[in-house]
Amino acid sequence: MHDRLKELENKIGYKFTDFTLLEQAMMHSSYTNEKNLPKSSCNERLEFLGDAVLELVSSEFLFKESPDTPEGELTKTRASMVCEPSLALCARDIGLGNYLLLGKGEEATGGRFRDSVTSDAMEVLIGAIYLDGGFTNAKEFIHRFVLTDLENKKLFYDSKTILQEMVQAKKDGDVTYRLVKEEGPDHNKSFYVEVLIGGAVMGEGSGRTKKAAEQQAAYKAIVSLKNRDKAGVICT
Repeated sequence: MHDRLKELENKIGYKFTDFTLLEQAMMHSSYTNEKNLPKSSCNERLEFLGDAVLELVSSEFLFKESPDTPEGELTKTRASMVCEPSLALCARDIGLGNYLLLGKGEEATGGRFRDSVTSDAMEVLIGAIYLDGGFTNAKEFIHRFVLTDLENKKLFYDSKTILQEMVQAKKDGDVTYRLVKEEGPDHNKSFYVEVLIGGAVMGEGSGRTKKAAEQQAAYKAIVSLKNRDKAGVICT
């Protein structure tokens, strides 16, 4: 496990002075419960800390980047930036789920790739970096791995809503989602979905839940529609 975590350090560009903090950060509660370790051994307390640091850094970022935006709008934007799907997307970018220590049950049910688990792991990692290297290092990590490519991330994690708004504005027809197939045992299924606009297939997606598959399909449909607009082709 030591070598694996060194690999994670290289990915994120941060070397821990206290390597045990990184080890604890990767200990999911299902793992510590299975090993009969003390409750405090798991990473949940680090998640609590990381959540607070992330909120502060993202608040400062928005405050400086959007000087004319009112408080209510800043609050909504911050919530969308650090919501579960967004953080899970950030976690996927660095393959964070691959480094977690999970209990056998959590592993068997696909926890390593579940948004709720991987999004929490991002906050845990932020908390661990903050404790090990202070606020500046935690802030640098957040700016590098969370507060980047925000427009594209928003497009992804809010894709179903954005697609609906785009289609309504163009009056292209109804947006519908069709389940094409599902594979795997009940505890670890994969779903495959198509999104149709006015009866025509405009995107395909897959995921561990129907919602995730629909989200990916919607994202691909948005990209396709945007490319058509750039090319001057009208979607009918």
